[in-house]
Amino acid sequence: MTKPIDKHLWEELVPGGNHWSGILRRGTALRLTDLVGGANVSALFYNQEEKLERYNMPDTLKAQHTAFLTTGNVCYSDMGRVLCSVIDDSVGWHDTICGVTDSTAIEAKYGKANFQSRRNDMYRSGKDGLLIELGKWGLGKRDLVANVNLFSKVTADEEGVLHFQSGHSPAGSTVDLRFDMNVLVVLSTAPHPLDPKPEYKPGAVKLTAYHVGEATAADVCRNSCPQNQRGFINTQRFYAC
Repeated sequence: MTKPIDKHLWEELVPGGNHWSGILRRGTALRLTDLVGGANVSALFYNQEEKLERYNMPDTLKAQHTAFLTTGNVCYSDMGRVLCSVIDDSVGWHDTICGVTDSTAIEAKYGKANFQSRRNDMYRSGKDGLLIELGKWGLGKRDLVANVNLFSKVTADEEGVLHFQSGHSPAGSTVDLRFDMNVLVVLSTAPHPLDPKPEYKPGAVKLTAYHVGEATAADVCRNSCPQNQRGFINTQRFYAC
């Protein structure tokens, strides 16, 4: 059951197929809500003070011996620090390996609908949405790294073939991220690359920021594995200096 929010800060709606970016301060949490079901949120995370430090998918997965994210997991930077933590999650699985769509894939799957013909109903890819937001912060193509796909579940069979799990995130599903550093968050709500739906109808997502405080010694994410304890120590030392 989704926990009630205390110390609410702000709220914003991101329509399906759109994009968003902003800075979330240390000790702040962001709740993402899948409003209609079947949403996908491609997310990237950067150290706001030094944007060359960013989310590192391989380190995140191998440090926690997992292939997906859920409550208790954290997102590591390429400096071994904890950018953010999954403190609450109603769906139980968020994809970490499939990346984002590009414009070629979108056109091949859904057809062509550009801004000149469809205005805000254009078919925008996840890659294009992320690049638009990165440009607002002086970043670009060289800063694109492997992302997290919130609300999406992909499994592999015995032959290694990837399968998208339709219906994984019903309407009202939520995931709460606590930010353990000052983080630039970049989001796209374009469809997941493996989503089998034949029409371009990505779901809208509500963002709700609230104050939650820093991780305590008893924090579930900090104590989920020994490596996370070391990661939080690295993060604390960064701010102590």
